[in-house]
Amino acid sequence: MANLRQLFLQHLAQTSATPLMLEIERAEGMYLYAPGGKAYLDLIAGIGVSCLGHRHPQVIEAITAQLGKYLHTLVYGEFVLAPQVRLAELLARHLPDTLNSIFFVNSGAEATEGAMKLAKRHTGRYEVAACKKAYHGSTQGAASLMWPKDFTQAFHPLLPGIRHIEYNSEEGLQQITERTAAVIVETVQGEWGIRPPADGYLQKLRRRCTETGALLVLDEIQAGYGRTGALFAFEQYGITPDILLLAKGMGGGMPIGAFIASRDVMGSLSFDPVLGHITTFGGHPVSCAAALATLETLLQSSLIQQVKAKEKLFLELLRHPAIVEVRSAGLWVAVELESFETVQAVIRHCLDAGLITDWFLFNERSLRIAPPLIITEEQIRWACGVILEGIEKYGS
Repeated sequence: MANLRQLFLQHLAQTSATPLMLEIERAEGMYLYAPGGKAYLDLIAGIGVSCLGHRHPQVIEAITAQLGKYLHTLVYGEFVLAPQVRLAELLARHLPDTLNSIFFVNSGAEATEGAMKLAKRHTGRYEVAACKKAYHGSTQGAASLMWPKDFTQAFHPLLPGIRHIEYNSEEGLQQITERTAAVIVETVQGEWGIRPPADGYLQKLRRRCTETGALLVLDEIQAGYGRTGALFAFEQYGITPDILLLAKGMGGGMPIGAFIASRDVMGSLSFDPVLGHITTFGGHPVSCAAALATLETLLQSSLIQQVKAKEKLFLELLRHPAIVEVRSAGLWVAVELESFETVQAVIRHCLDAGLITDWFLFNERSLRIAPPLIITEEQIRWACGVILEGIEKYGS
């Protein structure tokens, strides 16, 4: 009988020629465990997913309780299901008044797709603007927003009517016109290696969208749920989007996403045609129960309030002559090194030492740090020590 690693390569579709091949048997808190018992400190939270760590007790309790009631019942939006309703109500209570209608989906890419359809339907326009070096998902609509085209050229033609603008560029704002249905922007650009908005940029973007009638869509699929030091990153910039995208950390480890707008805007999907946007598994009761427990835990704890102090500690410790630059937005840090080869060598060094790190889609020279918010000071110090050892060994 082939072992699990062989079967993984034989029967699971591969996304690259060099998967990490790390076999995981169980997980708890900040750690993933291999079959032999080796512990790995998770410094990337499953790419921003496990904001409360792995198998948080309140999340597990909520999942277990829901399993005893019901699983899937009917396609989203037909039955009144308590996990969906209670999650939507709690979200709305902690969002601006105009973000009061939540459409649950299964992932961030689906949230992007739903927002694009909603913007076109509500405005009657078809052009969509997106920022270069942003990532909003890999489905064909979401991938159409991607630039450069390295990851999409093989799948062309994609959607027409996409206009790519420079993030943090005031000149790019002039490309938003009365033909623009929506501008889709990451509040903090993630896959470009953590690029926060320049002073005043988001406010000017908000004004330009209002002037032209384009809907402002903020993608907080990675930036939301406390990652940047606020429940939602946009709260720190004094603006409100027309549509908000959430996923990843939302489910505490379970698959769920959402696009959120006002009842007036969201209502556009319910007529001409009826069922303008539908999903079978979106808002799955178990995922919603987990997401509700995740949000309640974040709101009841001081984890979000601790983010800035933990960010500061990372920045104090991550100092080395071979580090080109360190950029951060809360517990979301990019450590830029001299080359992709150096980054890969440091990642392998960290894995050998029991630390999981990664790189960025549009910035292969930077190490990704995005740990669960529960990370302790002691764990931060240990993780930074391992990273610095790798940089000392492989950096020039």
